[in-house]
Amino acid sequence: MLTPYRPEEYVDFSQPGPRQNMLDALKLVESQLGRSYPLRIGGKKVDTAAKIDSINPALPEQVVGRVAKAGIEEAHAALAAADEAFKTWSRVAPEARARYLLRAAAVIRRRIYEFAAWMVYEESKPWIEAYADACECVDFLEFYAREMMRLGPPQPVTPYPGEENELRYIPLGVGVVIPPWNFPLAIMAGMTSAALVTGNTVVLKPASASPIIAAKFMEVLEEVMLPPGVVNFCPGSGGAMGDALVDSPRTRFIAFTGSREIGTRIFERAAKVHPGQTWLKRTILEMGGKDSIVVTDKADVAAAAEGVVAAAFGFQGQKCSACSRLVVDERVHNALVTLVVERARKLTVGNPTSLENFNMGAVIDKAAFEKINGYIEIGRKEGRLLLGDVRTPSPGYFIPPTIFDDIKPTARLAQEEIFGPVLAIIRGRGLDELLAIANGTEYGLTGAIYSNDRAELERARHEFHVGNLYLNRKCTGALVDVQPFGGFNMSGTDSKAGGRDYLQLFMQGKSITERL
Repeated sequence: MLTPYRPEEYVDFSQPGPRQNMLDALKLVESQLGRSYPLRIGGKKVDTAAKIDSINPALPEQVVGRVAKAGIEEAHAALAAADEAFKTWSRVAPEARARYLLRAAAVIRRRIYEFAAWMVYEESKPWIEAYADACECVDFLEFYAREMMRLGPPQPVTPYPGEENELRYIPLGVGVVIPPWNFPLAIMAGMTSAALVTGNTVVLKPASASPIIAAKFMEVLEEVMLPPGVVNFCPGSGGAMGDALVDSPRTRFIAFTGSREIGTRIFERAAKVHPGQTWLKRTILEMGGKDSIVVTDKADVAAAAEGVVAAAFGFQGQKCSACSRLVVDERVHNALVTLVVERARKLTVGNPTSLENFNMGAVIDKAAFEKINGYIEIGRKEGRLLLGDVRTPSPGYFIPPTIFDDIKPTARLAQEEIFGPVLAIIRGRGLDELLAIANGTEYGLTGAIYSNDRAELERARHEFHVGNLYLNRKCTGALVDVQPFGGFNMSGTDSKAGGRDYLQLFMQGKSITERL
């Protein structure tokens, strides 16, 4: 009998044991850098002439690994393999499918420092961020396995005389899973495992910036003897090859996490019915945010400052849940901003593969580096620079914590997703204005409010329009089945990953009646 699910616990890297474990894992991963990884289609390893190089953002000349790059031909082959595998995988008992997830969770738990170390190299994730990513992967696997065991049997219905009635959840079919680069293990594994444990088969197109972690996860699935074709590893460009996966009449659903631009493109293309397609494609989309922490004049200013800095600059601000806007009551503005700047100034920036456990690493690639710096230049015109312009290591894509004050609610820095360590401070007065500013974007993913006034907190519960709202804590760090994750408006379809209704998005209900 399974024990009740509970999230994995984090370690403290200031302690000798965890620190040495991480240093050993970094050495192990370093010895494997530069290897090549093939596609996996229908259980076969497929090489291609075209390759995708994954580089270390903190040391761009260092190749973490290279993967075969799929084109349209390989995309169609992967879909065909998934279609064929669906015929048998969909008939595997739900509890048996769940056991594959439990076995994969056990493998990753045993190798958790190694997986974290891969993310330190491939993503420039600070140690604790990388370790937390690996923990969340285990959490998804453990939780979704238990959920499938709950949802697998016939579901309760109201009895009716003279009939036997039941409702069963059945899989949808072939799905395309397109995860983001910023949580290359947790979100990738969460989306993929949700699809496969519900009886679907998958074509996995990992992000081009972080394909090695996905390749390592595929090795785990092979180790636990997942049948060939259930998950097909198919990295490639998001252009023609990605469109081919989305457009194919074989594709039954698309699960995507990424930008608003790509998410809406998928949503539009998936709506078209192609020749030979006998269903309406389902889309499960998470598309980012422009998240706020609101601080009222009745807040604990010191606690708010701690939460703001952690949420704004954790993993270089490269989280869809990151605090990119501090919306503060003008009556506590000066006191709060002083503390925020003081705390942020103490953050260390450097290559996290070194012996030093830096607070911040590099941003993901050159394109992100240039985009973020472009927004910093915009910020110089729209507000007042309080922190930034400090020397950072080279040659990596390092950007220091950057804070702008006196930003207008309608400014670009207040409206557009930057996805980097840039915080915009916006003043208001009174809860009405603060909430109006917080709600005043097209997104609605996460938000937080700091206040010691119960009436203000209760108003925020109803009026702060985000999918994940936090009271008197930071707006990042959702845990599986503790804070099911997903947002409103242009933040996506509010799928609530890691929640108790998430798996149903990958299934359809079938009602069966027999007259007695």
